[in-house]
Amino acid sequence: MGIELTALHWIYVLFILFIIGFMVMKHDTTFICIVGIFLLAITATGSLSLSISSIFTSFIFAITELLPTILVISIIVAMSKILTTTGINDVMISPFSKLIRSPGLAYWIIGILMMIISFFFWPSPAVALIGAVLLPVAVRVGLPAIGVAMAMNLFGHGIALSGDYIIQAAPKLTADAAGIPINDVMQASVPLVIVMGVVTTITAFYFIKRDLKRGTLTISTGLSSSYASVLPEQQLHLLSRSQKRIFAMLIPCLFALDVAAMYFLKLQGGDATALIGGTSIVILLLITLTSYKNKGFEETTSYLIEGFQFGFKVFGPVIPIAAFFYLGDAGFTSIIGDFLPKNSHGIVNDLGVALASTVPLTKEVGAITLTAVGAITGLDGSGFSGISLAGSIAGLFAHAIGSGISTLTALGQIAAIWVGGGTLVPWALIPAAAICNIDPFELARRNLVPVIIGLAVTTIVAIFLI
Repeated sequence: MGIELTALHWIYVLFILFIIGFMVMKHDTTFICIVGIFLLAITATGSLSLSISSIFTSFIFAITELLPTILVISIIVAMSKILTTTGINDVMISPFSKLIRSPGLAYWIIGILMMIISFFFWPSPAVALIGAVLLPVAVRVGLPAIGVAMAMNLFGHGIALSGDYIIQAAPKLTADAAGIPINDVMQASVPLVIVMGVVTTITAFYFIKRDLKRGTLTISTGLSSSYASVLPEQQLHLLSRSQKRIFAMLIPCLFALDVAAMYFLKLQGGDATALIGGTSIVILLLITLTSYKNKGFEETTSYLIEGFQFGFKVFGPVIPIAAFFYLGDAGFTSIIGDFLPKNSHGIVNDLGVALASTVPLTKEVGAITLTAVGAITGLDGSGFSGISLAGSIAGLFAHAIGSGISTLTALGQIAAIWVGGGTLVPWALIPAAAICNIDPFELARRNLVPVIIGLAVTTIVAIFLI
């Protein structure tokens, strides 16, 4: 039996367009999402009080869904902070500095190391872990500070964050919005992340080498003086040299055991996140109690508070937009109630069925549209606030095309995070730019062509995979 589109469906579509428009104009989307939630609720229920309550209920629903992700990131940031304060991060990374003997080796070693650490710690903390130690080494062998920043950006905020296979925050958001299992998105993203990563990083390296030969790229010292002066103050000699070495070996071993456990025990999604989060808490406790002795209990709380502040600051803008897009699928009944039209399978599914019967959508159109939507949603500079939209539209298009939902979802996720997660939007580039003492707008300009080429090639590959 066919589904008749109602005012609910058209309001949902209208506010998707509004949200995209707000993102393009670089306005915050919180207000428009709240208005959209209210209008959907009052249209469905006709009750003013229930509609106002639905705004709050939608936030509770979104926070409940996102809480494991927010929590694990907060804990990882707290752990990263204690690693920096005690100097353990220096010991962990120092062996790699001996391998860096040329600009090319500097680019690839810093990039690959950034990618590996970002899988576990996320890119922003990883920038601090790597930049302070390896930037001076890279500059000394001839790689400009902007080349170091590009490597950290493209491998960390690009490859690692767009796949996010360990913490699984990104695939969780897109999978929920698309209404498919998180593992489907992760599996579909693997070839796309590889293609995007290989094309973008090789293209960027080619331009760096070309400009070094031309003399249009100069070697600067990098590492801002203010950051450099703060570093010795941060590392308070809380641990002995041998203790730092023990922790520097223990931490990678513990995370390696986590990865092995995920593989052999087939842990995915929330179970995998919980394992990483629990391990991070244990590491935080061990280091803090060893470093601060009797004050360890109080300091543990201080580091956790710093982590929670970071987590909610990053995900604060995500909650309202996620709340809106959860209404497009199973969240509608939980948030507003059983007010969907008869025979409806959810707003997004209904729109997909209607679209399939009226518009001759092809997989080529679907892939190009998802890349464009992902890129547009990334313009707000977080990368994460718009991937729910990408997942929602992927679900809509896949129902119209008849296949490819996981590939389209992964493609939208990759485009959103590469643009907004820290490789193109200047205000998302600040961590790497600050540590390397370069202009974030110049870094964005340098990343632009490699990322655009990468997105184009990845979109073409996705078309063949749908």
